[in-house]
Amino acid sequence: MKKTKPARTHALAALLAAALLAVGAPQVAAAANAAVQVRVDAKAHGTPFPHFWEEMFGSGRASLTLRDDYRKDLAEAKRITGFSYVRFHGILDDDVGLFQLGKAGQPFYNAADKSGGDGQPVYNFSYVDQIYDGLLERGVRPFVELGFMPRDLSSDPKALQDFWYHPNVAPPKDYALWDGMIRAFAQHLVARYGIDEVSQWYFEVWNEPNIGFWAGNPKMETYYTLYDHTARALKSVSPRLRVGGPSTAQAAEVAGFLRHVHAADVPLDFVSTHVYGDDTAENVFRTDENIPRKDMVCRAVDKVHKEIQASPYSKLPFFMSEYNASYANLPNVTDTVYMGPWLANTIRACAGKVDAMSYWTFSDVFEEGGVVRSPFYGGFGLIAERNIAKPSFNAFAMLHRLGDVRLPVASDSAIATRRADGTVVLALWNYAPPVGDTAAYTVGKPKGEVRHFEVELSALPAQATAQVWRLDENHGNVIATFDRMGRPAFPSREQIEQLREAGKPSAPEQLAVHGGKLGLDIPPQGLVVIEVK
Repeated sequence: MKKTKPARTHALAALLAAALLAVGAPQVAAAANAAVQVRVDAKAHGTPFPHFWEEMFGSGRASLTLRDDYRKDLAEAKRITGFSYVRFHGILDDDVGLFQLGKAGQPFYNAADKSGGDGQPVYNFSYVDQIYDGLLERGVRPFVELGFMPRDLSSDPKALQDFWYHPNVAPPKDYALWDGMIRAFAQHLVARYGIDEVSQWYFEVWNEPNIGFWAGNPKMETYYTLYDHTARALKSVSPRLRVGGPSTAQAAEVAGFLRHVHAADVPLDFVSTHVYGDDTAENVFRTDENIPRKDMVCRAVDKVHKEIQASPYSKLPFFMSEYNASYANLPNVTDTVYMGPWLANTIRACAGKVDAMSYWTFSDVFEEGGVVRSPFYGGFGLIAERNIAKPSFNAFAMLHRLGDVRLPVASDSAIATRRADGTVVLALWNYAPPVGDTAAYTVGKPKGEVRHFEVELSALPAQATAQVWRLDENHGNVIATFDRMGRPAFPSREQIEQLREAGKPSAPEQLAVHGGKLGLDIPPQGLVVIEVK
């Protein structure tokens, strides 16, 4: 996971934009900037537009799902998106306690005994049950990432990944033991939840085996062995269980994986991989070019989509099971209103090429880099610690309003949709690069000009009315309040309440529609969603 040239700002437009923001008057036309024309036929046939961007989310590791704040954040993300699946690392990690080797005559694992055990497998599903019960009780199913390696099953106990909680990433020392664990795990799930339920889950074999999350050598060939054993073990429990991979980083190695499973006649029910906005062209495409953050994810989606279409598996679902604008903790990216236009543009460009994209992550209840030291440190989540909504949370809430039929529109800054009741819903945005691109927060306004949008909607009833939701520097932006507080590392209880209030979305505006036409201005890094009824 890795790190465009901002347009030159016309001085007059910059002054006008600042004045507009200062007085909160977004309807005044921007100067020195040609209007963006958006023409939409409200009665056009359109194409299906499933909400692939909000079907699944990633989260912190398995054991964190037991925390109260995780479950509160899960409920909030479910409320605004209705999402169906959550994916996380670590269901096989030792802190979940699923697998140990017992000593002869000793039914329970002895933590003081460092020999690793020499008896039979001992399975403990206590935390597994609490984890999955908690998800299902909140209306969310698991997208089961099968990883990482239990210590007693590891071929190398010292093969620890760099995360704060140091998961073991070695291959199993005994594939008979691995196969037995996978079968026991699947059998327990089917016995507890029923095959009709568990057949709706997905089982993804490992995480990013092409980089430092897998210590097998050579990486992909040894991963194929892991995949083959896992897929066959799951299917031995029930052919209805769904298994897939390769869950690689940097949208890599998918074509080779598909060739392998076909040649080896191994079960495969879906294809998954990952990409981030600051992955490099060298890693993703093996090219020497500078691909902007706003384009990288969907260019990678297009690449993998074509690889699947060219394979014997062209009908299988494709899941981008991790993505975000950055794989690093960049406060000016994932904490800010930048995420509104970035997300909208990603939805626009990826639509029709992927079945689901799992935003990494819905919550900053997350400890890969250690215990969170500040509410806003560039974490991946939609919700900062202490249940504080970030601008990205409001972006998802706004874009959830889009309809399920996409209407033609000739703009790279707009999405036009229609709902089943005839409501037309538009997303419009003014993309501008992040203010800073480092781990240190950079104070400043985004570079760019206020853009004026002129929308013309044909085939509207005479009594049409519009509601407008905004996300920008002055709307739905908790960071402005946090900055005014001086960015305290440990906000007081009173400050936490103020931040929660500041993170709420702005109330919608009413906008006049005259003869099917309306106009509005959007500042740099602004996102607008319009409902026309």
